Amino acid sequence: MELFVGALTVFVLAVFVGFEVITKVPPTLHTPLMSGSNAISGITLVGALLSAGAQQSTLTTVLGFLAVVFATVNVVGGFLVTHRMLGMFRRK
Repeated sequence: MELFVGALTVFVLAVFVGFEVITKVPPTLHTPLMSGSNAISGITLVGALLSAGAQQSTLTTVLGFLAVVFATVNVVGGFLVTHRMLGMFRRK
């Protein structure tokens, strides 16, 4: 139980810090940050594939599959948003 409380505390603090950091980003930096977050999500996708493919237990396989799905949605959505934002700077 102590381990769970410690992990939950770190998670809650990370959520608050992440929210504060992201809300302070000026609009001119959003496109480069989206590209960076897409790269991080790509790394997450590789880790999720490794976790799902290890098949150590049914639980790890299911959680790995869910991680693959969510990381894929994040990567594709990030690239679509980045593409749309860069399209705003094209000449008509």
